[in-house]
Amino acid sequence: MIAELVSSALGLALYLNTLSADFCYDDSRAIKTNQDLLPETPWTHIFYNDFWGTLLTHSGSHKSYRPLCTLSFRLNHAIGGLNPWSYHLVNVLLHAAVTGLFTNFSKILLGDGYWTFMAGLMFASHPIHTEAVAGIVGRADVGASFFFLLSLLCYMKHCSTRGSSARTWGWFLGTGMCAGCSMLWKEQGVTVLAVSAVYDIFVFHRLKMKHILPTIYKRKNLSLFLSISLLTFWGTSLLGARLYWMGNKPPSFSNSDNPAADSDSLLARTLTFFYLPTKNLWLLLCPDTLSFDWSMDAVPLLKTISDWRNLHTVAFYTGLFLLAYYGLKSPSLGRECNGKSVTNGKQNANGHSCHSEVEYGNSEIKPSFASKVENGIRNNASQRTQLPSTENIVVLSLSLLIIPFVPATNLFFYVGFVIAERVLYIPSMGFCLLITVGARALYVKVQKRFLKSLIFYATAALIVFYGLKTAIRNGDWQNEEMLYRSGIKVNPAKAWGNLGNVLKSQSKISEAESAYRNALYYRSNMADMLYNLGLLLQENSRFAEALHYYKLAIGSRPTLASAYLNTGIILMNQGKTEEARRTFLKCSEIPDENLKDPHAHKSSVTSCLYNLGKLYHEQGHYEDALSVYKEAIQKMPRQFAPQSLYNMMGEAYMRLSMLPEAEHWYMESLRSKTDHIPAHLTYGKLLALTGRKSEAEKFFLKAIELDPTKGNCYMHYGQFLLEEARLIEAAEMAKKAAELDSTEFDVVFNAAHMLRQASLNEAAEKYYDLAARLRPNYPAALMNLGAILHLNGRLQKAEANYLRALQLKPDDIITQSNLRKLWNIMEKQGLKTSKT
Repeated sequence: MIAELVSSALGLALYLNTLSADFCYDDSRAIKTNQDLLPETPWTHIFYNDFWGTLLTHSGSHKSYRPLCTLSFRLNHAIGGLNPWSYHLVNVLLHAAVTGLFTNFSKILLGDGYWTFMAGLMFASHPIHTEAVAGIVGRADVGASFFFLLSLLCYMKHCSTRGSSARTWGWFLGTGMCAGCSMLWKEQGVTVLAVSAVYDIFVFHRLKMKHILPTIYKRKNLSLFLSISLLTFWGTSLLGARLYWMGNKPPSFSNSDNPAADSDSLLARTLTFFYLPTKNLWLLLCPDTLSFDWSMDAVPLLKTISDWRNLHTVAFYTGLFLLAYYGLKSPSLGRECNGKSVTNGKQNANGHSCHSEVEYGNSEIKPSFASKVENGIRNNASQRTQLPSTENIVVLSLSLLIIPFVPATNLFFYVGFVIAERVLYIPSMGFCLLITVGARALYVKVQKRFLKSLIFYATAALIVFYGLKTAIRNGDWQNEEMLYRSGIKVNPAKAWGNLGNVLKSQSKISEAESAYRNALYYRSNMADMLYNLGLLLQENSRFAEALHYYKLAIGSRPTLASAYLNTGIILMNQGKTEEARRTFLKCSEIPDENLKDPHAHKSSVTSCLYNLGKLYHEQGHYEDALSVYKEAIQKMPRQFAPQSLYNMMGEAYMRLSMLPEAEHWYMESLRSKTDHIPAHLTYGKLLALTGRKSEAEKFFLKAIELDPTKGNCYMHYGQFLLEEARLIEAAEMAKKAAELDSTEFDVVFNAAHMLRQASLNEAAEKYYDLAARLRPNYPAALMNLGAILHLNGRLQKAEANYLRALQLKPDDIITQSNLRKLWNIMEKQGLKTSKT
């Protein structure tokens, strides 16, 4: 128990510096924007949606069905909301628990000594785990590992009690249930059933490859055959249910997620897929260079036989074959264990067969650690536990390393990544066990005390270096900026692009623009980066450049609805209404099939329809606007905030004098967001129109209370007061509105109107002048400024503004009439006019 506690404590201590970390990278989509975590979403949705909140049967679903992990996120959200501390705490505690279970598993194989410590400490400290533990979405891998080990330990108990205890099938039931739970944390968890079969055949029964078929043919050891058959049946059932639940279709991924899978060259696909396991093993051996993302060109394709990396592939598979051969070779038939002769195939009392290696007998290793044998156990008469041979442990280690990794090899189906460090969390158990048993075998084989000490301390030093690397790497996961900067070396296109988003959120506009351009330098056709750069330019009023990048983004990905949306908004603001209308319509017709994030797509389509409706509304086509708004309501996803859409529905009905319908939609807007200010103002206008004056005033005052800094609220209340003939109060509201929103033309212009109606002509002149300066080419502003100057006796200035207004709108009858009246007055006063 001491080994388990010490290893768990190290696993806990190494990751304490992640508790202060923020949400990073995939955490945003899996947690911050995942509707399945919200209390208003029925919890049963978790069992129908994928890990990212998309319906599992949807064509764009990732097909990553991990309901138990999502359920743990939902519990975190219920307790601590979106405070990342609690999420990180659960991850760290889970890693400590998995480390303890792995150490216990190692003890069964290696004995209660310092080699078990080595295996446990190596697993606790391995840097490859940082993504799984420090990144919150990695909880899926850690949780799957927890139940993976529980299932394997239950099966080992089943083997040791088989034929001697009625509890044996209880242990088997525990194996099956824990395997199912492991799969519901993450898909690769189901592979524990195959590892259990390897343990039973090659470790517990010590069968070699050439003995398996004769054993089946001669019907020897029916209990083994029954257990393996039940494992196969349960595994097949779990996989069949999993395939059925996800709609019997594999996921589809973009070519940037897995470039090799999208390659037209069979040779490139084959060489690259054979090479990738080699690269993964190198990350386990030497985790010096780690990255949050290995997609795109992080691992260039192997396109020719002459690529030097093929030598790594050959070396890897040769080594793998030699290890497998060593573990599966046939030993001598008779051996002696602890003084008792044992024949091949016979088990000892504790469930493990004895083995032929002298080091597990009663001989002592005197040099260096004189009182201990190679597994760290003191040599005494009471030590009766027989341990698996080195060959047995090598076979089991290889199965732990390889079998859980098989789903990530592209062997059965293409996966959505090139390399994913968190996928190596379970295989790293086999790696740590393999390194430990290899170090132990070398320790036993060498005779010199110095060499024994060197091997032991080199293994200990490796653990120390791993621990230091883990602590340093955890620092990269503190926030997204540090994480993305750390990934520039491996995946510059993805890292620069994501860093641009972070810098933009920090209002570092020039740095963000440089980051986006750096990303596009490495990969010029990234639709997301083209769009993000366009959005940055749009927000900084560089509309022509923004349109250019939106068009490039659409060219790269014709289904990118958000690019159509912002293109339409820019065109609409530029007065290109027909072009904007066509853009919005095209966006509304884009289907959501095979899209990575259908929720975001539907939100953009809904926004496109909303803006199209506003366009029709501004053109006075209220029936068309209503039709489009209704379509938007039908298409909007659950996460879309509908209050503005509902409010505009009410406005359209109001314009059509359909007051009951207008009232219904204003109320719907307020129900969806009780503090929605525009709905308070529009509903207040409707109440005033229908004679409910006191109620109307409450809504206007409530709008001001919700945001006392918004001039528009004061302006609407002022108009209400003006209609009620409360002129002094109306004038005060008008001044307040214009002072607060002095750069908003509509507010300033309407405030000037209200002041003129309240006969406060001097104040009205001030704000008409300001409105004309805000829009110097707007005829109505110039005409009204001319009119107030006319009334205030500033005749020559009035004439200048009338003339300017007529230059912009020559056929305006009111301006022409006012100008004629002005000239009559000026002629009577003997003033020179432009006419004379």
